[in-house]
Amino acid sequence: MRRLAPWLLHAALLLLTAATVFPLLWMVSASLMPAGEASALPPRLLPSQPTLVHYRDLFLRLRLGRALLNSTLLATGTALLAVVLNSLAGYAFAKLRFAGRERLFRLLLGGLLIPAQVAMLPLFLLLKSMGLVNTMAGVAVPSLASIFGIFLVRQFARAIPDDLLDAARLDGAGEWRIYLSVVLPLLRPILVTLGVFTFLAAWNDFLWPLIVLSDDARYTLPVALANLSGEHFQDTELMMAGAVITVAPVLALFLALQRYYLQGVMLGSVKG
Repeated sequence: MRRLAPWLLHAALLLLTAATVFPLLWMVSASLMPAGEASALPPRLLPSQPTLVHYRDLFLRLRLGRALLNSTLLATGTALLAVVLNSLAGYAFAKLRFAGRERLFRLLLGGLLIPAQVAMLPLFLLLKSMGLVNTMAGVAVPSLASIFGIFLVRQFARAIPDDLLDAARLDGAGEWRIYLSVVLPLLRPILVTLGVFTFLAAWNDFLWPLIVLSDDARYTLPVALANLSGEHFQDTELMMAGAVITVAPVLALFLALQRYYLQGVMLGSVKG
């Protein structure tokens, strides 16, 4: 039985992997099918005549390229700014001594208990008073400094030796120089992880852009696809092509950065 256990475990893992990957593969296959073939009975797994006409319609006829560009700029800018702001706050909570540090951090963690939907109305009214409604900045602002991001960086930064920072101070380095030259290189794995998390959240976010944006020229990809699904709900192949366009960039990003991402997750779990 002991010899059989590893085989059973691998078989179960293969089944789970197949169950996870199959919908994605069928999504790609359906996006290449001629119109109406994805809804045929019995269902087809592969296109009879692969075609890229649905992708062409999305970009040329339905102008999805503008939404793709909006999502790319928004998610990239949000991720970069969030990495900078969260790393500064997380490092400060981990290594800088100031009055009320622990109390403020505990208060900050209490905010994790509040559902994001509860804060949407006051946040919207605040952005409206600032003139940021129907702007990309209004969509990005809530994600720039997240409690989770600050907590993630803080837990990782606590493992940086105090002696290393004190030695840099004795050498005459200021706090900004220490942060840029000493702390940032050590935080790279967790910052990549945070950047991927933030990029994925901004890329896939649907509800907040839907609330803030009213001009279809500023719509992000999930909002634009939702509008298209209302008009073309029977065009399964067209919707699958839109889903492929939505999934492909984030999948490519994860595959490119998975080494740093997994390193940051594993180190964070050990050091936290």
